[in-house]
Parts: sequence; structure tokens; C-alpha cells
Amino acid sequence: MAHLTKPTTYDIKDSNIALLGSDLEKRVREAAGDEEPAWATAGTSEGLQIWRIEKFKVVEWPKNKLGSFYDGDSYIVLNTYKTTPDAKSFSFDLHFWLGEDTTQDEAGTAAYKTVELDDHLHGVPVQYREVQGYESDRFLSYFPRFVCVRGGVATGFHHVSEAPPLNLHKLYLIKLFKSGTHNNLVVREIAPKASNIVEGDVYVLDKGTHVWQFNTKTSAGKEKFKAAEFSQSLVEPRQGHCDVEVFDEGTSGASKFLAAFGEDVHVAPAPPLPGVAPRPHLFRVSDASGKVAFENIEPATRQSLSSADAFLLDCSFNGASPTIYVWIGEQASLAETRLAPQYAQHYLYNRQAEGRTHGFATSIVKMKEGHESQDFFHAFGA
Repeated sequence: MAHLTKPTTYDIKDSNIALLGSDLEKRVREAAGDEEPAWATAGTSEGLQIWRIEKFKVVEWPKNKLGSFYDGDSYIVLNTYKTTPDAKSFSFDLHFWLGEDTTQDEAGTAAYKTVELDDHLHGVPVQYREVQGYESDRFLSYFPRFVCVRGGVATGFHHVSEAPPLNLHKLYLIKLFKSGTHNNLVVREIAPKASNIVEGDVYVLDKGTHVWQFNTKTSAGKEKFKAAEFSQSLVEPRQGHCDVEVFDEGTSGASKFLAAFGEDVHVAPAPPLPGVAPRPHLFRVSDASGKVAFENIEPATRQSLSSADAFLLDCSFNGASPTIYVWIGEQASLAETRLAPQYAQHYLYNRQAEGRTHGFATSIVKMKEGHESQDFFHAFGA
């Protein structure tokens, strides 16, 4: 029997994924040919389009699986919309999402192909790097139910809806994300261990023939309700071979749930809320002198931006939503346009190496002048 070579797992904590000119880029180009067929219909009508990376290929993700992701994969997500009903052209949000167990080839291909799609759409999209567990609010707002589970194309898993075996021990963390007037459901499969049971949250333990819901004391009522809906979605495909039981922390039955994770298990205290974030830092990327220069700009205000250059706005110290924005001026040179995202990656990598930020948790958001996100403008108002 032939032995399968295990693909190299991408270290999600390594933010330095600047790939232009690398061997990986060459392999991606060879796999795709001169033109990427997946982009033929990309951004041609309003709505959400998702592609998964499969062995250097960009494969369309089925519409009936929108909102379902594997932690072993990398995806590209394009949101096409109009800013006003009578707008003459489309606007775009372009994301590449990296699962925590994605392979290096998949992560690199997703990053490279996102740049390619951005070029295909003439640089108009606002471009986001998304990391599992630290998704931007914009990304989560697309999905009434966002579900992230273990597995992926490299492990042979292809269908999120596959019927599971009846000897599971899967733990899901249930969260709500506020999106406009709606509460979107976020479900994350997490390691089934005692240290992951934290106050303020709701959990669903899938044991195959039993599904247990556990509500901590300070969990929200809406999260409890959504957790019940998710529990039913697990039970229904099993056609009577599974039941649901709900436990509330502080009641006599809670010990039954906690005992599934070991002896003398208690709900852990919630981590402290992030403090007030300091003002952002602004950096200019400019080749006006004949060489590309990277310099700190004070003060970090909107008025400090210049159409002739590219800029980095560092908000990576914001505990709630750490972000580095890359802003490309209308008159920025090709070198500035191409190098600014790489400077952002390198800058973030250095900050992480110095222990000054959790780089893997930081989003990198790239945009052109005239196509900014509101979050970018709000970041200056701190």
C-alpha cells in the first residue's frame, strides 16, 4: 500500500506570508495556467461567493454550505454589493480565511490568489486577511450561522453535512455576533477539555447518541436559545438515535456535564475585558527618493494621508479587533502598491517576534483611496 505524505501544516502564528517571487508562487502559477477560470463570474452580480483551495486549485464552495468552514482549509470569500441602490458600479469586500490547521501550500495559495482576484477586479476591493477565531466583524456579518469544524480537504473530509459516527466527543462553543438588527450564530468546534469551559458562554457536547447543552451562569438568554437550535440541527439527521439534554451551571445536574471532562472540574473564570486602546500609529511607504522608505508619521490623522503614497495604520494593539490597515493612495506607484502589503506583513511579524502583539490574531485590511471601509475612518477617531 502506498504511503501518503502528510502535508506541511501552516503555522497560523507566522504572519510573514509575502509570497511574490517564491517557489510557492511559481507552483501556483503552474497549477492555474495563464488565467484563473474561477474568476470568470467573480464580482459580476451582487451576493456572496466562496472558493476553497484544493491542491493549488480554486474550487467553488457549494451554495448550500455557505457559512460552514473546516479548520484544516483555506478559503477566499468575495462579497459583491452596491453602496446605494442606484450606484452604477459594484463595491467589493475580499477576504482570505485561514483555518488554524491549514497547510502551508493552502495558506500561501489563498494569499496569492486573493491578490490575483484583487487585480482582476482592478484593485477596487477592500481586502482582508482572516484568521480562524479572530474573524473581522465584517466577515462574520455575512453568515446567519457561521460554523467552524475540524477536518479539511487534506484529511479527506469534503462535506460539512456528513452524518457523523455515533461515538463522538465533540465540544462546540456557541456565540452570538450582533450584525445590524440581527444576532448571527457563531459555532466553533473546540478541544473537549476542562480548561475550555469558561464562564459567560454556552457549550454543546456531541456524544453521538447524546447531545448535551451546558449553560454557564452568566450566559445570555439568546445564546441559550441559539444553542438549542444548533443542538436540534445535530439531532435531526440521526432519526431518533440521539437525544438532547440541557444542563445549567449551579444546578444538581451540572456535575454530570462537567464530569465528562474529568474529576473535580469547575467552570473557569472569563478572561478580563480589553482596556482602552491607545491611539493608532501611522507609517508611510514611499519611493519618492528613488528608494522605498518606511517611516513613522505624526500625527496619525486622516489629514496626514497623501494620495501620492501608501500608508499603514497600526491598530494591532486593540484587544477587541486588532487590525493593520494598508491604504493605497490614488497616485501611489506600482512599487508602493505592491510592497505596502508586504511591509505590513513584515512589520506585524517583527512586532509579534518582539512580543508586542499577537500577530496571528491581527487582521490585515488593504484598500485603495476612494474605496475605504468605515472602520478605517473610525480608527482615526480614537
